[in-house]
Amino acid sequence: MIYPEKLEKGFKIGVTATSEGFVKETDIRRLERGIRHFSEMGYPVIETKNVRSGFKGRSSDGLTRANELMELFENPEVRVIFAASGGDYLVEMLPFINYDKLKKNPKWVQGYSDTTGLTFTLTTNLDIATIYASNFSSFGMDQWHSSLKDNIKILEGEDFTQESFKQFQDGFKEKITGLEGYVLEKDVEWRNLYPVNEPSDEIVISGRALGGCLDVLLNLVGTRFDKTKEFVDKYKQDGIVWFLESYDLNSEALVRGLWQLKEAGWFAHASGFIFGRPAMFHTYTDTTYEEAVKSVLGELNLPIILDADIGHKPPQLTMMNGAITTIKSKGGKGNITFERR
Repeated sequence: MIYPEKLEKGFKIGVTATSEGFVKETDIRRLERGIRHFSEMGYPVIETKNVRSGFKGRSSDGLTRANELMELFENPEVRVIFAASGGDYLVEMLPFINYDKLKKNPKWVQGYSDTTGLTFTLTTNLDIATIYASNFSSFGMDQWHSSLKDNIKILEGEDFTQESFKQFQDGFKEKITGLEGYVLEKDVEWRNLYPVNEPSDEIVISGRALGGCLDVLLNLVGTRFDKTKEFVDKYKQDGIVWFLESYDLNSEALVRGLWQLKEAGWFAHASGFIFGRPAMFHTYTDTTYEEAVKSVLGELNLPIILDADIGHKPPQLTMMNGAITTIKSKGGKGNITFERR
């Protein structure tokens, strides 16, 4: 596994709009505050031309987005590349990326949601570790949440145990100034789904971490960018810890989607699963999220954790695609440790 060089003073952070760009005044204000935060830390920010543009959900066409990503990869001053925000159309840029150049000059790439199309593809195709955590827009809040501070420490090369948070934001909140932080309103409660005998039992999962947003992963299955089976076969001795979360999959789509990944061989060497809090879950068949997950994955007889601090309902832990991880969950709380080997 290739781990890019750590973020150090004297190097820069790159931001590019891999999907949607910023055009609203509140989004621009948030972008500029994020740039100021990093500059004050000693990390100047380079933004590509498409960051402040957008039309019908796209910052630019797929070729332009790929070229602007390549510009940041080819810049020796850039150590970390953030996706500006999520969206819907990142996959359009995948055919235009020069993967050989990326492998010769690996850098940390970070984002979540639609950015899964890039982070997951780089890890499974090129053996380069990537970060599944906040897009750049989150760093524009006026006062950083501790999760963002920990995120930067990890990019700076620190390895430590991340603990589950006390509370989370339940859904999207409209921004008035653009500088708002998270609205922490519900208690975090990790749930040990299977196999567990008593609520007090502890689940421990270890292996090589891999995952992202299910909505996007399902688009990659069977394409020329799907090297997942080769990846999990290569690291089968480590076992794969799948971290997954969903944006707007209903229970029926979740069942079909997990079934598809299982039948495609993605879970062949899984050692366990951890799911983030779903963003917009609903059901037409009176099927809970727990029932949907268990109906497909229960037969694997592997540990499963639900409602972890991953993904669309912040704050979120910093997940490292490709790294060795140990995840512990007990009594509604948990922690995650990564090793770069």
